[in-house]
Amino acid sequence: MADEQSEPKQQFEQFAAEAAGSDHDSEPAELPPEKLERRREALSIVRQFGDPVLKSRASEVDSFGPELGEEAERMIALMQNALGIGLAATQVGTMRRMLVFQAGPDAVPRALVNPELEWTSADLVTAEEGCLSLPDVIVDVERPLFARVSARDVSGAPVLVEASGLEARVLQHEMDHLDGVLILDRTPREQRRAALRALRSGDHFDPGMLEPNLSSAPESAEDAKGAEGAEEAEEAAPSR
Repeated sequence: MADEQSEPKQQFEQFAAEAAGSDHDSEPAELPPEKLERRREALSIVRQFGDPVLKSRASEVDSFGPELGEEAERMIALMQNALGIGLAATQVGTMRRMLVFQAGPDAVPRALVNPELEWTSADLVTAEEGCLSLPDVIVDVERPLFARVSARDVSGAPVLVEASGLEARVLQHEMDHLDGVLILDRTPREQRRAALRALRSGDHFDPGMLEPNLSSAPESAEDAKGAEGAEEAEEAAPSR
């Protein structure tokens, strides 16, 4: 990696564990009871795995103004109460192409409307990701370290975001939501299968629960074909 890329990568590595651990654990024990209760209430509003809306593509926003701004503010408050670092409109059942994010405790929360991924770097990083719609699951996801996103703000003004590290990852994660794509669709097959089993049984899953040689090992074509039907059946089953 070139020298100019080292700082964003170090930033990403610094924040990645915090984002996967504290922001996405189902019950962060170190938090005071009032924050835990706010988180539970927020997660009860966020659409959870198994809800068909999470596999649906959102529509372009064509009306801007105060009403859209109020919706974005509600989403930001919900994201913060849930201890998340990003939230897509589809996660609250609104089929609009809008997302909010706050990639770090000192970052200013922002809303992006009709975001488009203009460019991503060839430099890829694999890291653990969680999701407010799958709060008991953490999986490895490979994504570009740098991304350029064009969008509109809630008033309709054009916005360009040059993102790196954790911010780039969060934006790509939330834009996936707007296209009906979940982290389970981007993780290695063995992790996906184990995560689906955990979701069906109401258990927690993270990559450390798999044997090292299984967490990212590719399957043979025969194994993949045999697993595909079982995965589809598990994913189609009602969520708990």
